[in-house]
Amino acid sequence: MKYIKAAIAVIALVLLDQWTKVLAVTHLMNTNGVTIIPNVFRLYYLENRGSAFGLMQNQKIFFVIFTILVLAVLTLIYRKIPDTKRMLPLKIAGILIYAGAIGNFIDRVRQSYVVDFFYFELINFPIFNVADIYVTTAAVALIVLVIFFYKDEDFVFLGSRKDKKTKV
Repeated sequence: MKYIKAAIAVIALVLLDQWTKVLAVTHLMNTNGVTIIPNVFRLYYLENRGSAFGLMQNQKIFFVIFTILVLAVLTLIYRKIPDTKRMLPLKIAGILIYAGAIGNFIDRVRQSYVVDFFYFELINFPIFNVADIYVTTAAVALIVLVIFFYKDEDFVFLGSRKDKKTKV
């Protein structure tokens, strides 16, 4: 049942990401964008053929293989996370990363680029999308959790079975 809930959450998040990208294509493509806060924030259509900050342009095969590997590793780790209230933030972060990776993966496989549309003009920040928000939010949360909330012993579940037997 826990995997069904996680799968439903991932599907809902991916659908939200894909829906916002459809909206961006429908309303922003071939326009000058839509200003939300003048000189600060605008919605602006961009086809990103690279990674974050536009790095590694036109490396579709690399991104597809890398995403599949990341999703496989995330799946293995997620399955090992104990079902405790303390580990819930870790599970939520995993779900966000998974959904973000799948959201951008779908774009890369379907059209060889990712649709980006959020632009912080004030600081000239790279244009991004909802899937990027999932991944970035989860990564920041993981850093904060690892530094301030979790202890080394909370991550015993990541060790090998041999390690667990010797610690018992």
